Order: sequence, then structure tokens, then C-alpha cells
Amino acid sequence: MTDPSNDAQQRIGELRTGIDELDCRIVKLLNERAAKALEIRGLKPQVHWGLYDPKREEEIFENLNKCNEGPLYGDNLREIYEAILHVMKELQG
Repeated sequence: MTDPSNDAQQRIGELRTGIDELDCRIVKLLNERAAKALEIRGLKPQVHWGLYDPKREEEIFENLNKCNEGPLYGDNLREIYEAILHVMKELQG
């Protein structure tokens, strides 16, 4: 007979390993996103666009809502992405 406590500990370890792998993928994707944002920033003067585009930010939030399948709520994603966009603006400044 297996010990449920040991089974749970093993499963927690497996899940944490999976989370660590996901975190690394998220970091990689955030860096890819930052690189694209920096490239866009470099192109904006050529088309006489301002650096800040509130309409584009709202488009990003709308897209996130369309992509979201949960369990995160739309408000949670918006909060996360507001922080991401803030950092991206600082990176570009």
C-alpha cells in the first residue's frame, strides 16, 4: 500500500518542476517580446508615430481577453500585462 503523503509530495515535486520549466519559457518569451518592442520603437520615428500609443495598449488587452481560457480572470491578466507594458516602456526609454 502506498503512502498518500509520499504520493502527494512526489506530485508536488513534479508540478514544481513543470512550473520551473514554464517560468523559463515565459522569461524567454518576455525577452522575445522585448526585442520586438525595441525594434518597433526604432521604426516609429520613420513613420512619425509617437512612442506611446494608448489605442494599441487597449488592443493588447482586448486580444488577451480573447486568448484567455482561464483559470486567470481578465482583470488578473490586465494587471499582469500593465506591469509588463510598464517595464517595456522603461526598457525603451
